[in-house]
Amino acid sequence: MKSWEKKIQWSDNYSYFKAWKKGLTGFPIIDAGMRQLNKLGWMHNRLRMITSNFLVKNLLINWRYGEKYFMIRLIDFDYSLNNGNWTWIASIGTDSVPYIRTFNPYLQSKKFDFNGFFIKKYIPELKHVPKKYIHEPHIWLKKNKLSKIYPNPIINYHKNKNIFIKQIKKILQR
Repeated sequence: MKSWEKKIQWSDNYSYFKAWKKGLTGFPIIDAGMRQLNKLGWMHNRLRMITSNFLVKNLLINWRYGEKYFMIRLIDFDYSLNNGNWTWIASIGTDSVPYIRTFNPYLQSKKFDFNGFFIKKYIPELKHVPKKYIHEPHIWLKKNKLSKIYPNPIINYHKNKNIFIKQIKKILQR
């Protein structure tokens, strides 16, 4: 692991971690992936990358918590792969380049679940949300006074991503 990893200031916000685990972050692709994991004990590798990246670089939660959660939940768990994947996604592994791998959950969602079929399968409360809004349903839900059926995003994606990037840049300049 990189020596500067000890200097990262994680927020370790337990309510964010709990929302991530339950699939209640307000980011549909993240929530659908986590709900699939909780239901089946499995998720596609792309979803593992998106959800883990979100936990570390957007919620600013120490990667070790996510690693442990995946360890408990994954039916295809492998210690070496799980640990390696989490250190890679946290940009602290042996081959890591810091802050470059930030996955935008909105863009990932549009790219890998364009029509929202996967999202609607695992988040049935969004089944009536039109395709145009499925990746950011809070807009449509608010407009139609249905905000209570699904949570608003728990963070501002762009703001939190920049917090992580600035922190890493500052650490590396020392």
